[in-house]
Amino acid sequence: MNINFREINKSNYNECVMLKVGEHQINYVASNAFSLVQAFYEDDLYPLGIYNDDEMVGFLLYDYDKELEGWSFSRFMIDIKHQNKGFGSKSLEKFLEFFHNKFPKESLYTSVETDNEVAIALYEKYGFNKQDSFEYKFGDMTYKEFRMLKSFINGEE
Repeated sequence: MNINFREINKSNYNECVMLKVGEHQINYVASNAFSLVQAFYEDDLYPLGIYNDDEMVGFLLYDYDKELEGWSFSRFMIDIKHQNKGFGSKSLEKFLEFFHNKFPKESLYTSVETDNEVAIALYEKYGFNKQDSFEYKFGDMTYKEFRMLKSFINGEE
């Protein structure tokens, strides 16, 4: 397994849009197409393709969240064809290294649906801690999420 990240650009955006999660995961993460549109029109959003060698296996987006006054790991998905093969764990591990090298004194937030036990366990395994829960409405849907925090300060990495 050779996980690496590449910016989403003209050469790979179609490949990114074609990645899908399982039917049971659709309500847990925004579509990659929506995420790319957001990244195009909003400031400080950074979309990356997750590659195993030269094959895109997933997608992530991180951003500076002005409301939180901190960095956020906003989107993270592994294509359904590549799930349950260790790509999620390895990609998260590699992203945390990437982030810490780029922003050594910054903490990282993420949020996760309160009933997404698989994602919660994965984030906790890599040092994220639940901070609080919150609710918001987007379109006709109401979402209930935990905000989680990974601190790299004071040797907590």
